Amino acid sequence: MSFAGGVENPPPAILIYLSRMSFGPMKIKEANVTIMVTDMKRAIRFYVEVLGLELKANYGDQYAQLASPGVMIGLHPVTKEDSQLGKSGSISIGFGVESLAGGMADLKAKGVTFSRVVEDRPTKLAFFTDPDGNPLYLSETASRGAR
Repeated sequence: MSFAGGVENPPPAILIYLSRMSFGPMKIKEANVTIMVTDMKRAIRFYVEVLGLELKANYGDQYAQLASPGVMIGLHPVTKEDSQLGKSGSISIGFGVESLAGGMADLKAKGVTFSRVVEDRPTKLAFFTDPDGNPLYLSETASRGAR
């Protein structure tokens, strides 16, 4: 293979440059979870005002991006092709909290209803849904050594 100037054996600097180019397998740089919603304004209000996530981007009724420590969440309007809004039983989003009781009290004061609470040491979980029925939960995990 010839390189610039017809060089058959490129100098090390060119080899280093070529090795840093992205020719190989895909490398994921970030990930997000997308939640399908029926009313973007209502969903944004819930995730920002009720759950306290940070609104990073808002493209009107097309898409919104929210930040939570450790995960980026996208809100996308549901379309006729989307199936069974809020019926994704095999996927749910958990939000880790320091105090499950405190987190539940805060969300209950904002109108959130919990469907069940599981206290299975060392983890406690409290399940609820967003306004479209998408499954969410709070999670408190005891520190090592705590009983």
